[in-house]
Amino acid sequence: MTGPAGRESCGIPTYPWRLAPEGLATRRQLRALGLRPGGQPVVAQLERRRRRRGPLVAYLYLIDAARPVRPMTPGRWAALERANLARRTCPNCRRDAGYCIPRSLGMCTPCAYPDDGQRAA
Repeated sequence: MTGPAGRESCGIPTYPWRLAPEGLATRRQLRALGLRPGGQPVVAQLERRRRRRGPLVAYLYLIDAARPVRPMTPGRWAALERANLARRTCPNCRRDAGYCIPRSLGMCTPCAYPDDGQRAA
């Protein structure tokens, strides 16, 4: 990596982690400001080295070209609630587990480990 002046990587200006120029922000930073990229292209990227895998990359967008976040409508709230309910519902016993079912198990904990409940009682 080079200094804060940046370099080109795949045709996109690349800056070291935490050294992006003013006026650029990541998606998460835009969201904290109540903004979204709004269809604009990526203008630069941040890059941080990692030991075992490739570099960690964060794309940057122009703050001036960002648009306000769309408000949540009643329909969107309802769709989000249905999606979260589906993540909490065990496909084995069809009960609401009260937590998101781990993808590693594919079912709620009592269904995945039925013997543990008998030992604890």
